[in-house]
Amino acid sequence: MGIPVFILAGLLVHCVFLVSIFDIYFSSPLVHGMTPQQTPLPPPAKRLVLFVADGLRADSLYELNSNDTPQAPYLRGILENKGSWGISHTRVPTESRPGHVALIAGFYEDVSAVAKGWKENPVEFDSVFNESKYTWSWGSPDILPMFAKGATGDHVYTFCYTAESEDFGAQDAAELDTWVFDHVKSFFNSSRSNQTLFSALNEEKVVLFLHLLGIDTNGHAHRPNSREYKENIKKVDEGVKEIVSMIESFYGNDGKTAFILTSDHGMTDWGSHGAGHPSETLTPLIVWGAGVNYPQKVTSQFFEDNFLKEWKLENLKRLDVNQADIAPLMASLIGVPFPLNSVGTLPLEYLNNSAHFKAESMFTNAVQILEQFKVKMSQKKETTLSFLFTPFKPLSDSEQINFLKKTRLYIQQQKYDEAVSLCKTLINLALEGLSYYHTYDRLFLGLSIAMSFVGWTTYVILVIIKTHTNLTKTVQTKNKESTVFFYGFAFVGMIIAFFLLIQTCPWTYYIYCLLPVPVWYAVVREIPVIQDLAANLLSLHIGQSIGFFLVCTLGIEILVFSFFYRSVLTIGLLVFAGWPVITQLWIQAKTRALIWTLLCVLLAIFPLMPVVGREPNIPLVIATGLLTLLISCFSLTSLCKSKNKYRNNEDLKVHFYQMLSIALSTYVVSSTHDSLKNKQGLPVLNQIISWMTLVSSSVLPLLSPTFLFQRLFSILLSLMSTYLLLSTGYEALFPLVLSGLMFVWINMEQEALQHYGLSLKPKLAIFNFACATDITQFRQLHLDDVRRSYFFVFFIVTAFFGTGNIASVNSFDPASVYCFLTVFSPFMMGGLLLLKVVIPFVLVSCAFEAVQVTTQLSSKSLFLIVLVISDIMALHFFFLVKDYGSWLDIGTSISHYVLVMSLTIFMMLMSGLAQLLTAQRLELPRRTKHHST
Repeated sequence: MGIPVFILAGLLVHCVFLVSIFDIYFSSPLVHGMTPQQTPLPPPAKRLVLFVADGLRADSLYELNSNDTPQAPYLRGILENKGSWGISHTRVPTESRPGHVALIAGFYEDVSAVAKGWKENPVEFDSVFNESKYTWSWGSPDILPMFAKGATGDHVYTFCYTAESEDFGAQDAAELDTWVFDHVKSFFNSSRSNQTLFSALNEEKVVLFLHLLGIDTNGHAHRPNSREYKENIKKVDEGVKEIVSMIESFYGNDGKTAFILTSDHGMTDWGSHGAGHPSETLTPLIVWGAGVNYPQKVTSQFFEDNFLKEWKLENLKRLDVNQADIAPLMASLIGVPFPLNSVGTLPLEYLNNSAHFKAESMFTNAVQILEQFKVKMSQKKETTLSFLFTPFKPLSDSEQINFLKKTRLYIQQQKYDEAVSLCKTLINLALEGLSYYHTYDRLFLGLSIAMSFVGWTTYVILVIIKTHTNLTKTVQTKNKESTVFFYGFAFVGMIIAFFLLIQTCPWTYYIYCLLPVPVWYAVVREIPVIQDLAANLLSLHIGQSIGFFLVCTLGIEILVFSFFYRSVLTIGLLVFAGWPVITQLWIQAKTRALIWTLLCVLLAIFPLMPVVGREPNIPLVIATGLLTLLISCFSLTSLCKSKNKYRNNEDLKVHFYQMLSIALSTYVVSSTHDSLKNKQGLPVLNQIISWMTLVSSSVLPLLSPTFLFQRLFSILLSLMSTYLLLSTGYEALFPLVLSGLMFVWINMEQEALQHYGLSLKPKLAIFNFACATDITQFRQLHLDDVRRSYFFVFFIVTAFFGTGNIASVNSFDPASVYCFLTVFSPFMMGGLLLLKVVIPFVLVSCAFEAVQVTTQLSSKSLFLIVLVISDIMALHFFFLVKDYGSWLDIGTSISHYVLVMSLTIFMMLMSGLAQLLTAQRLELPRRTKHHST
């Protein structure tokens, strides 16, 4: 197999592995074609007002101030005297879109929505707004349009401010909420002179939705414990009070309005959200008005958390719900059909109504979820051969009929409590059944992918052994045998395809199930290599072989564990620190070995530090900028001393520009954060400098000389200027320490080569990347090269997790991008945060490129070993992917697998980028001509 074909095959196989988990674990749970279900009895409310305070934490609303006064006096009064309250438990990802979908449509958003930045509808869905007669909504352009877009007909109206208003650096984000309150007031005032609007507002089944984004924006900009966040809660409290009294008087206090105040998600103490920390998943829920229970006094109630005591609410019954339960509650209050895809269970304790109404509502809820189960079951039945189909036993057709009959009978006999408990059992079974059919093909697809994984890894190992080592004699497979193999595998492939065809499976199933066939065919074709290898291994000392495999296994397990516990990286780096001593390298290079040990210990401190963004430390970022300048001054003086290598001053100019760039970045970080602190927004000049630095940092290294250390130092300076702009704390030091270690690593690898007597290289100082690709000098692989590749993978993982668990969404701090932009833009911010992650990655890749070139190895051979290591890790994570348990576990398990898979794909791209950055040089047009000798 030629190199281009191999790379293409590798990319394709890895793309299939990567995409497969979304098909296997995270395909959309939504089904269509159900009949709407509605409670037959008259509803208690004619209209519903929904306030969603975006990013409001439960504790921020309920806790008392230091002087025992409530944060939100009006809402505190409501829950003490007028309504019911509790905590709404949200699910990961704790983002605005999934939160609103759960609240208003009653189901938890599937992962496919992330590709749309949580803004567009990946799958059409039904919502309470769609089922209402009219819905008027005010608020953010990110949230409102998606519910209007999915609605049938023209009865969901939206009033939004501009996207530019959502500015984290603005004077006060609470203005966003004031905008909403003012527009609602003027809307009601205008209806008095508009007869059509007036009569529409007086209809039944009307919803008014106020989306209040100020709290979320202030939380991102100033953190939830800030004065701004708390002031914003007060403003919302006052605004809600004014709107409620205005609506009550508009309708002549008819007692037919229900009010709900809740939040889509919370926020961490460091101002981010997205993951599953309790501060993000616990949101407040206060319900009052028509059809809602009054506060229920209790003497004691038990919850695992200690919030009730902290909030001084021990004597008022706390009614907790899942976020999706709020949709059926809203539907039941105003008497509209439950949203078709809702999986929420109606929280009966919030309702102040007859037992008959509660039982009927619960029955409607159960039938609506059962409808989804039936559709899901019939879909699965159609695409499975009858003799292979195993139905969900607890809800067979007869069981369903039995449940429904029994419940109807209980309601007729007025045994309402029994009817309700039966409905709850049915709901739980139907949800279990939905999950059963949703994951029906998982085991079979998972095994197919696992077989492909093992086959591919085996094939890569065989390729390494065959082409880059002296372990095997090159023997060609006999033609006769290979023809038999070919037809055998082709026959197996046809049988698999035939089976999939009869069952009318989706096209992706063909890819997952047929992939093992060519992969294993490629392995089987290399049988002579396997036989040679077996003979060679048997001739080795058995203890050595076992020892080698144990060390390899331990190394890979350490890498896998480091994804869960960052401190494992510290242990690994401390072991690395002792490497020169273990291998006796320190005897021939004492100074280098000492510096290596020191830098390993220094780098080992980073994984023990708290995740980036928790405590911003701008002075430290500025100090790092100054330290980088100091180091580059030393470098500059050493360049000036060695003048004989330079025919002109162009190289010094480039070096000087890079130093200027570092100085500017340091200034911009300092002045931007001061400006934002004083609420003056992001200065335009700073923004221009930041973007120019970002653009120039990719070009400047290409203008520097291609001598090994000069080019690598130039890459460090350029990337460092961008990294400073994206730093908020101690992480600014990370690329400096990492690069220091990389420089020493390149030197140490030279010592290792000489130690094993593999090569005697000229001095590294005069080594030139541009003249490095002499194929005749490439050598075969040695066992030590496995260690070399392992070092690279370990450093790459350290570059990822050294400053935080980037596998979790909430470890990203939006403050990192404030030098570039402060207006909310998920893709732009995501891109910049990704760049911040990539910078240490590029530094390690360039160092690895230098190691390959200076140790006379073809990049392909070392890269293949790296591929094997990362694929074995990926197989681990494939089996660790979860779609159950806490949502933090689920989110982490997906991101780990995606990280390792994209790491492999990414390393292929990085390898190319590193070659470009190290070996290419752009020549600037020069005024004077020089004759090169």
